[in-house]
Amino acid sequence: MTIDVAAGPRNSSRSGIARALSVIDAIARAPQAQGVSVIARETGLPKAVTHRILRELVAGNFLAFNEDTKAYRLGPGALSIGLAAMRELNIPALAHRHVVALSERTGQTATLSVRQGWSRVYVDQVLSRQEIRMSVALGTSHPLHAGSSSKAILAALPDSEVADYIAHHRLDSVTDATITSADTLREEISVIRSAGYAVSVGERQMEAASVAAALYGPTGQVVGSLSVCGTTSMFHETSSGQLGAWVARAAADASADLGAVRSTPEHRKDTP
Repeated sequence: MTIDVAAGPRNSSRSGIARALSVIDAIARAPQAQGVSVIARETGLPKAVTHRILRELVAGNFLAFNEDTKAYRLGPGALSIGLAAMRELNIPALAHRHVVALSERTGQTATLSVRQGWSRVYVDQVLSRQEIRMSVALGTSHPLHAGSSSKAILAALPDSEVADYIAHHRLDSVTDATITSADTLREEISVIRSAGYAVSVGERQMEAASVAAALYGPTGQVVGSLSVCGTTSMFHETSSGQLGAWVARAAADASADLGAVRSTPEHRKDTP
């Protein structure tokens, strides 16, 4: 497939491949199929150049074109490449440097969890250098309503999946502080979505505190969470808000390395 099309006076220094990639990226980021004018505006390319690139990508089966709506979306060729990339997605390896950086910045133990169905599993941690510190058992599974790492994942799911979890899973207590009320959990999810991070004080382990934010994958789906944890005195040393800002930033950076297409998730509510 030939992509080396002639550009107009704008973007003349960009290669044909770079221009084609910018078109693909614009379509991949859009919540729905887009017309040529919108794509040209998003990429900063002349409309004629954009149209030529789109025709080439459709001919190569990388994009699909709807004759009725005159809009473009990703096609089977893009799907096969995306699936191949997802098969190679190694979340612990790609996110590890962010776990390290988060621990160094906060002075606390940083952990990485991945979602497994209706639970999540610790897969990586970097221990605090402090004499008194928290640690987690890697490989252990935990429900999605107990603790900040779990709640961050649950809050990042679409509304229908949150409702499904609450309707079909017992909100068992892990400690006296675990949320066991469906109404309270819904309120907590609203708070987490607004703040961009989850906070836990003794919900999964007595005398422990943690702050976590969700990790997203290539299609915007939640794949896990990043957290810092310590004793409850951690919040006396650094506010939960400051820790939350650091964790959310680290999670966003890690999500970018995982191929997330949005800096902030917009899929929490179901699409009509």
